Amino acid sequence: MSRGPRGDSVRRSWGTDDSGTPILHVDMDAFFVEVELLERPHLRGLPIAVGGSERGVISSASYEARRFGVNSAMPVARAKQLCPDLIIIPTTSGKYSAVSARIMEILRAATPLVEQVSVDEAFLDVSLDAKRTPTQIAADLRAKIRAAERVPASIGIAATKHVAKIASAHAKPDGVLLVPKQATSDFLLELPLGAMWGVGSATLAKLERAGLTSVADIRALRRRDLESLLGLNGGHLWDLAHGIDPRPVVTSREEKSIGKEETYFDLLTTRDEVAARMLHQAHECASRLRARGWLARTVTIKVRDASFHTITRSHTMTAPTQLAREIYRVADSLLVMPPSGVRLIGVRVEGLVRSAGTQGQLGDNGRTEQAERALDSIREKFGRGLVLPGTLLPPTEGSGYDGQRPELRE
Repeated sequence: MSRGPRGDSVRRSWGTDDSGTPILHVDMDAFFVEVELLERPHLRGLPIAVGGSERGVISSASYEARRFGVNSAMPVARAKQLCPDLIIIPTTSGKYSAVSARIMEILRAATPLVEQVSVDEAFLDVSLDAKRTPTQIAADLRAKIRAAERVPASIGIAATKHVAKIASAHAKPDGVLLVPKQATSDFLLELPLGAMWGVGSATLAKLERAGLTSVADIRALRRRDLESLLGLNGGHLWDLAHGIDPRPVVTSREEKSIGKEETYFDLLTTRDEVAARMLHQAHECASRLRARGWLARTVTIKVRDASFHTITRSHTMTAPTQLAREIYRVADSLLVMPPSGVRLIGVRVEGLVRSAGTQGQLGDNGRTEQAERALDSIREKFGRGLVLPGTLLPPTEGSGYDGQRPELRE
């Protein structure tokens, strides 16, 4: 969901000539909320948010809730202050990604040039379609998504990715906004400065201190003047303000890292809980390394605390690995538990190199790798949730497992 400021004046027709606008930005409207409403239609029209408990954060808010100022990433307690009648629906693991995957297949059926940027948004380049116009493709996509998944999608159509993304935000809810190529300059001029891609609160404050409050102000500067104020980001912003954005829709990138991170709407308050999640993430990373034939030299963890302060720590190993055992051992050594609890934890492996074959560990005779590869085979055949490390299984009566911090044993 885009939370940047909107310009009311740009919510209008800019013309019908879509001949120079091959870029579509598809953005699902209040995605998590809409998915949950499929099972709760009686709540439609009420202020609703998907998120955690009193200590959690808002993941998605209905438009009725947004009228009170409720937005994603807002603490639940603050959201309820703004909207006392707010209805909170707990998140459902796996539900949103399943719907997202089916929607992305609909998009890829329209064009192979699809760049998914999050669970609920993607860029499309439809220039390969010689039979339909971008406007026709957008209408067809929205109809197919609505028919197949019963959720709304808004689409921006433009000559560049930057303008298409802004257009989709102004098409919400459940609409389409075309910005013809020849209207790009006028469209940008009517935007609030904070709507520009990359202009967050800190950058906006710096621009305002320099007396820059509009896109027109940016255009009045020389490129090097803005770079002296913002560094390289200043040059990028100057280009965007002038409608210059040559970035293509990228369908694949050379893999430079593999990672898994999770946000928790209810804080993790003990080190044991966090360590268990890191063990799960280490197995996810290791499985993906083996599937792609990579080894990793560096392990990085990312920790966000209750106040949204984020810390990353990394360690480069003497020898690359593709084993969860080693990834977890390093990740665990990097963890410093925040006193306020953990809102997000992530494990990422970097410095990828091609694997030359099997990887035994000193004193292990390859047993760890054999065991982890056996797990890979079982998960691939029967599903990833069927087999878990023993320390990730919930405690059962008589099991001997007390839920304490995961330890790696021979």
